[in-house]
Amino acid sequence: MWADRIEQTKQMRRTHLEGGGPERIRKQREKGKMTALERIEYLLDDGSFHPVDSFFQTREDSASLLQGKTYLGDGVITGWGTIHGRRVCVASEDFTVIGGTLGEVHAQKICNIQDLALDMKVPVILLNDSGGARIEEGILSLSGYGGIFRRHVQASGVIPQIAAILGPCSGGASYSPALCDFVFMVKGLSKMCLTGPAVVESVLGQKATLDELGGTEVHGTKSGVAHVICDDEKSCLDSIRTLLTYLPQNCAAEAKKELDTMQEQQIGKQIRKAKTRPFESIVPDNPRRAYDVHAVITNILQNDSFYEIHRDFARNAVVGFGVFDGHVIGIAANQPEYMGGAIDCNAADKMARFIRTCDCFNIPLLTLVDVPAFFPGVLQEQSGIIRHGAKILYAYSEAAVPKVTLIMRKAYGGAFIAMNCKMMSADVVYAWPIAEIAVMGADGAVQIINRRQIAQAADPQQEYRRLKQQYEETFSNPFIAAKKGYVDEIILPDETTERLKETFRLLRTKDETPYQKKHGNIPL
Repeated sequence: MWADRIEQTKQMRRTHLEGGGPERIRKQREKGKMTALERIEYLLDDGSFHPVDSFFQTREDSASLLQGKTYLGDGVITGWGTIHGRRVCVASEDFTVIGGTLGEVHAQKICNIQDLALDMKVPVILLNDSGGARIEEGILSLSGYGGIFRRHVQASGVIPQIAAILGPCSGGASYSPALCDFVFMVKGLSKMCLTGPAVVESVLGQKATLDELGGTEVHGTKSGVAHVICDDEKSCLDSIRTLLTYLPQNCAAEAKKELDTMQEQQIGKQIRKAKTRPFESIVPDNPRRAYDVHAVITNILQNDSFYEIHRDFARNAVVGFGVFDGHVIGIAANQPEYMGGAIDCNAADKMARFIRTCDCFNIPLLTLVDVPAFFPGVLQEQSGIIRHGAKILYAYSEAAVPKVTLIMRKAYGGAFIAMNCKMMSADVVYAWPIAEIAVMGADGAVQIINRRQIAQAADPQQEYRRLKQQYEETFSNPFIAAKKGYVDEIILPDETTERLKETFRLLRTKDETPYQKKHGNIPL
């Protein structure tokens, strides 16, 4: 009996992990795709994977609609293992089994691993490669998605949730990744859309390819659905491993990763000390001249640890994680190289989402400010820039993690307020001596305030230059803001990095948890 049952168990395990069989696996590989099991084994530490629910089987009453066959595992492999020694839960859809479609059992397995991840307070990673809802199971498939979505919401802000699109992901299935904290896609491989080309053409009469509807170009640069775009599957899985080194296990843990430890773990992109140069050589004192804020970030971190999120989406803003003074911080910055760093609808969404992600997982925030305005115009107003911009205001005001702001150059109008000013609950606000803090730039302000005076002057150009200089000396400098207490300190470029290090060290003990008290202690 023992020998027979042991052999039966081994055989059933092999059947589950081998998916749809050699022929379908061959076709999967011909498309340049790894198998569901290969993805898990590549993602996790060697030998750490422990499958669960291996013996779940396709519903018997669905078999007649599936050429009379049932499948162990029902098209998804679930289980747990480790990444850099830290526990994670994982679900990997198997396209070789009924096209990876989601039926009742398939959904139940994903729900079970989501429940386990939430109970154990560990990250969950979903590797999506599915044809969507299994038509043969009708309402059972749709209900299965509902259970998955509800669990995403329950786990949101408690544990990191990461999705990788490694094949098709259409219809309602798209909302599972969209509810995760981070979405990864692979060039030429990932497709993600609510409705395919055939439906779009039949309903709207519009012809579009699958790439035009839901490829990496769309979601990486236009829609903002994808946070990270990778060249191939392995680099995608490597990037997920790297991202997890910047995140805590859950909302009750600290996102702390010592630099030496990260080096020892060989996380794929070893952190190296970066060459730095004077900030004055990076940031021009002429507010009309552009520069790349990435150089400022590298200079501050003094290493190459910056892990950028949404790199090609809303490029007028830059957000990402970095290792600073041996600890993880989040960085949100304006990008003067693109649209002058002005905030439009997409940049507002990008920054607000990142701020809230950092706040969920106890990651301190550094805000680098060089912003001329919220981007003006009819299109932006009609697109709801007021509503989108309010998301940044809400996100910064709500965030309870340490928040430090450095005003590098321009800080004008409502955009100055939105970029975590003192009154928006920044813990510490610094400014460089060339900072311009005002309702608007001198050029526009003088043309509005002194329009008649300039027009009536004997030499309008000379009068304009005089008034502009007067405005800059009176308003467009950090000294007035510092005198009024809206800037904590005006710091020199060469002391910036050390001052920021000391400030974040000070703020490590910050605690904004409201105290439960009976009453205050009045001085009687």
